Amino acid sequence: MAGYIKRNNLISGLIVSFFTFLIALFVSLGSEALVTVFNDIFISVILLLIVIFLGIFFDIIGTAATAAEMPPFNARAAKKVFGAKEAVKIIQNADKVANFCNDVIGDIAGTLSGAIGAGIVINLVNKLQFLDLLLSSAVMTSFIAALTVGGKAVGKGMAVNHANNIIFRVAVVVAWCENISMIKLFTNRR
Repeated sequence: MAGYIKRNNLISGLIVSFFTFLIALFVSLGSEALVTVFNDIFISVILLLIVIFLGIFFDIIGTAATAAEMPPFNARAAKKVFGAKEAVKIIQNADKVANFCNDVIGDIAGTLSGAIGAGIVINLVNKLQFLDLLLSSAVMTSFIAALTVGGKAVGKGMAVNHANNIIFRVAVVVAWCENISMIKLFTNRR
């Protein structure tokens, strides 16, 4: 049994790693293309803020999934409330949801924000010759870290205190997407 669990964890880890690679590759290429096409520092800063915000947003969802309580959603699902069944599935799979939202999306957002920040610094130093590359890089790294960590600290408090509301809203969006695409997010039941 222990060997099966280790093998299962290894396979799950490899699958997550593969899909993380693909997601990071496509998002990175897309953001680099946007930055290159526009070659504008203002647009790059907006893109940077969007990436940081998305990392914080998904961190909130992942944390809320682990903090949400099942009984209210079971009652809503019994009454056939739209999204309640999906909320139950999210809570039942809280470990997977938290891993995807906090780790996969969070790490991609962190890496991407660093790359975008480096691009901004290089553009600034090329346009403003008086700027020091080392100091500008340190300031940008500190700015990104402060926004990310500060945003996640605020977000985690919101996620824990309003977990059920957050998960229900996410579940409604998931239910809506599942109805349109006819693809179920979670097919297995625990």
